[in-house]
Amino acid sequence: MKFLLNPPRFLFFTGKGGVGKTSIACATSIVLASAGKRVLLVSTDPASNVGQVFGISIGNQVTAVTDVPSLSALEIDPQAAAQAYRDRIVGPVRGVLPDSVVKGIEEQLSGACTTEIAAFDEFTALLIDGALTEDFDHIVFDTAPTGHTIRMLQLPGAWSGFLEDGKGDASCLGPLAGLEKQRTQYKAAVDALADEQKTRLVLVARAQAATLNEAARTHDELAGIGLSKQYLVINGVFPEAEAASDPLAQAIYQREQAVLANLPEVLRDLPTDQIDLKAFNLFGLAALKQLLETETTVSATPAVPLEASKINAPSLASLVDDIALEGHGLVMTMGKGGVGKTTLAAAIAVELASRGHEVHLTTSDPAAHLMETLNGTLAHLTVSRIDPHEVTEAYRAQVLATKGAKLDAAGRAVLEEDLRSPCTEEIAVFQAFSRVIREAGKKFVVMDTAPTGHTLLLLDATGAYHRDISRQMGAGVHFTTPMMQLQDPKQTKVLIVTLAETTPVLEAANLQADLRRAGIEPWAWVINNSVAAAQVSSPLLKARAHNELREIEAVATRHAKRYALVPLLQDEPIGMQRLQQLSEQGA
Repeated sequence: MKFLLNPPRFLFFTGKGGVGKTSIACATSIVLASAGKRVLLVSTDPASNVGQVFGISIGNQVTAVTDVPSLSALEIDPQAAAQAYRDRIVGPVRGVLPDSVVKGIEEQLSGACTTEIAAFDEFTALLIDGALTEDFDHIVFDTAPTGHTIRMLQLPGAWSGFLEDGKGDASCLGPLAGLEKQRTQYKAAVDALADEQKTRLVLVARAQAATLNEAARTHDELAGIGLSKQYLVINGVFPEAEAASDPLAQAIYQREQAVLANLPEVLRDLPTDQIDLKAFNLFGLAALKQLLETETTVSATPAVPLEASKINAPSLASLVDDIALEGHGLVMTMGKGGVGKTTLAAAIAVELASRGHEVHLTTSDPAAHLMETLNGTLAHLTVSRIDPHEVTEAYRAQVLATKGAKLDAAGRAVLEEDLRSPCTEEIAVFQAFSRVIREAGKKFVVMDTAPTGHTLLLLDATGAYHRDISRQMGAGVHFTTPMMQLQDPKQTKVLIVTLAETTPVLEAANLQADLRRAGIEPWAWVINNSVAAAQVSSPLLKARAHNELREIEAVATRHAKRYALVPLLQDEPIGMQRLQQLSEQGA
């Protein structure tokens, strides 16, 4: 493996949820420790569980992995770190400021940026305090800070004063107000990250366009702030040997090879490794030891015959039956990138339109080919596409022209960084979406890619919609804002989309909790691309299907009030006919 050649002291693994960062970080630690190096494995990923992978309890203290001499592990709980962080900030003002103001501050500090900055605050010492890590030759981090977080920590001037003077807004800058360590410590940590003699950044992806595009964005973002020494690991590549006799396996193999032949340009020159998809779950020492090996001997999960008809799970069509009963309404697909939100939104829209309902499908997905396939090809269906880049740039320009007009150079730099945060795109896109939401009173509006509950609460906390609509409508006039409509289960059905894998299900559960905090109750879950719901003969796919059953059961019994299972198909569901078939597949 190229990324393991002459490894520096610090190794960081980063990538989208579900690509295998934790497994690869654990396997790397075992390889280094087996070579006689003293290794500390550190997890800062809210969705990872290093202790579970090793089959031991670790927690927030350095713990020896007894089965691997020279290996220790540490799990920084980012949620606990973020809560302690919030308590430090909110505690002094609770009971002093009005409850509504305190609530706004709490929401400002409830997003992913706070969690990430709090985690960075925790592991900064591991990067710069030699006394803490002097017993170790290598520190392996499961999850690296994003470029956005690092840039915020590099910002010139006193951002806390910027916020205190009221020049900021409910935003991703709020977390910075609670930092207590000296900025020189953060500079030293960032310098260590940028030093290729000390640090190696490994981008982890799958052989899928969505995760590779995310890796390309991460590459550009980190390279832009000086972290240019990067490696690429493409995990879970379907092996050619498994594709011979199974039509679905052959289709998967060909799809992945087509993606790999067209890597994003910025990734093509990176030192790259490929890791074959394994039949076994990556839990336990025996499995982890062989993850990075080309030949594996760990016995696969028993290849229990799985027929789609024997999996007692509802199909997507059964959900559409219930959606159609109302005759109109807003349907939103939500979930992490790469789970198939856009495709499922399109399938639902096509199925509703084919039943004679008037449907408006709107998406912010950059993959416009799906929209081009749909456009004008089915009666009762209208399609619109929002360009996230365009609306976000327009939103940034508007904020800079208003709030930024009277700021000095340092203040404007802070505001510009604030507007680079992930929340900014969500806000801009949702504002664009809001213009079509009102149509849901007369027809179906199917909306793909929705903002998180945190972003919606930020919008609500600022009162932007309420103020604007109140001003337009005048005193005493009844009105409904988009936020109010999203909270009304009679008007809005939120479908959380996930995959039957551990990390995507955990991330979907976190999203559900986020939405509930915003007063939005998800209506259903959809498990997409399920091998267990497909007809397979490949031993590898049979084993993978068996491994899915635990996650399907977790969704059905613990997470979802109702759900549907959508099988992995041979042909990508693009075009009206295939999209309609997608909704009809399953039990």
